[in-house]
Amino acid sequence: MSRRTPALIAAAVLLPLALTACSTPDGDAATGEKAAAKSGGFPYTVKNCGVTTTFQAPPKRVVTMNQHVTEIMLELGLKKSLVGTAFLDDQVLPKYAKDYASVPVIAKEYPSYEQVLAADPDFVYGGYSSAFTAADGRGREALKKSGIETRLNTESCTRGDQPMDTLYEEIREVGRTFGVADRAEAWIKQAKADNAATAKKLADLKPVSVFVYDSGDKTAFTAGGEGIGNELIERAGGTNVFADLDKPFGDASWENVVDRRPEVIVIYDYGATTVEQKKKRLLTDPALADVPAVKNKRFAVMPLSDAVLGVRVPAAVDKLAAQLHPGATTP
Repeated sequence: MSRRTPALIAAAVLLPLALTACSTPDGDAATGEKAAAKSGGFPYTVKNCGVTTTFQAPPKRVVTMNQHVTEIMLELGLKKSLVGTAFLDDQVLPKYAKDYASVPVIAKEYPSYEQVLAADPDFVYGGYSSAFTAADGRGREALKKSGIETRLNTESCTRGDQPMDTLYEEIREVGRTFGVADRAEAWIKQAKADNAATAKKLADLKPVSVFVYDSGDKTAFTAGGEGIGNELIERAGGTNVFADLDKPFGDASWENVVDRRPEVIVIYDYGATTVEQKKKRLLTDPALADVPAVKNKRFAVMPLSDAVLGVRVPAAVDKLAAQLHPGATTP
């Protein structure tokens, strides 16, 4: 009878009521938790990048690897579930700064397997496939054997889908996994409205051709046609000159950059190499001198975290549209 003592029961007439109030053995408590979980949408089964997982209840101790998935968690109000995070590409949005500061950073880049275990998580959420590199000991199977469930952001494993729809589904599945489906659906509704507002502003504008410069010297690491980066360009009133690259990111030859004559170069801003350094590399390369974007010094800049499958995307579409079509997208 829990940890109470019969001496607390002062009168026989109260005995039945007292016994009812205090008879909550562990079995009954567990039954109550299961009932609560069921009413909240559990058990919930989800297939993620080839891994099927059934959750009986929301994960309670989560480690995130890569900034965009950390921001998804914070946007959905799941700060208290985070016991560790790693690999920040740039600055988190100001709206998340306070919550992010309360989460332990367990590694500057990817944590080791031992560092992950030290945080004692029951769930790890990775942003890129590199988060779960088996050779580094962080494979999803290895974590599963340690009793840790995992999720990989689906931009790393979807092909042929509409990336914006993939984003909506990513938010929906994370919301379901953590028992906050209502928050996820509210975000999706607002995102769709924001995207529609941007599309309305661009309805009568001619798209401009765009080359994304992420990094690279001997070759150009750029945005391909399969990721959210490509759809972001299209929704912002551009055409990705490397949309035929069948992956979210990939290498392109500088000869192809020259041949495809982009009108605007979008620079991804992150890491140790500054935007100005990237511009200098492009502007001082004689081979690129006749590329219209270089000749006219037409550059747009985006933080890398804006251009991956995360909660920044709808606002990023609007911000990029303003750079590709200056003056034309003012409401």
